[in-house]
Amino acid sequence: MGKTVAMIHTGPVTIQPLNSLVPDLLPDTRIINIMDDSLLKDVMAAGHLTPAVTKRICQYYIMAEQMGADAILNACSSVGEAADLAAQLISIPVVKVDAAMAAAAVERASVIGVAATVQTTLDPTVRLIEKTAKQKGKGITVRRLLCPGAFDALLAGKMEEHDRIVSTELLKLAAEVELIVLAQVSMGRVAAALGDSIQVPVLTSPRLGIERLAQVLAEQGQ
Repeated sequence: MGKTVAMIHTGPVTIQPLNSLVPDLLPDTRIINIMDDSLLKDVMAAGHLTPAVTKRICQYYIMAEQMGADAILNACSSVGEAADLAAQLISIPVVKVDAAMAAAAVERASVIGVAATVQTTLDPTVRLIEKTAKQKGKGITVRRLLCPGAFDALLAGKMEEHDRIVSTELLKLAAEVELIVLAQVSMGRVAAALGDSIQVPVLTSPRLGIERLAQVLAEQGQ
């Protein structure tokens, strides 16, 4: 019998990129998508993770376990620190979509660029990478990049404008770092489109996150 995974989304943009990887990386896995776009909106309005958002995240995690999930995937870096707290309330494993990406970045580079289109995603992603480096005993330098106007273009459905802004900023950042981390799932296709024109490795979270999830599920069966 296949496993069941609950993916907790804070907006619609992460649903397709993550679910598209399931047939290849998680065959025979039942996916439950729980999406509440008020979570990210409230974090952005406050400028940081709030107790109210953290409480709702915890409730969704408890609900996912009650729905029969064998594991949970936290799909949004902006609420990753709430996911750490919520994980303590349930008995099933929680995989943060960006954890494997952070580990790979620290392993492969010492000067790391972190790019985002939302400040509330940029900050926790940087903290995650710095925490990961500290745990591994490695000194790193992190350069932050916030792509101005890109997220507003995305919300307005102006995909070409979003991609143009992000690609221009990524090419600038590439000249200053050894590796780039994309803090948001929605930026992944821009890196793919740049291909060989960008001179440093670019890490995105979806595939690495789903691969980590597959590993966790496999370990459950042992």
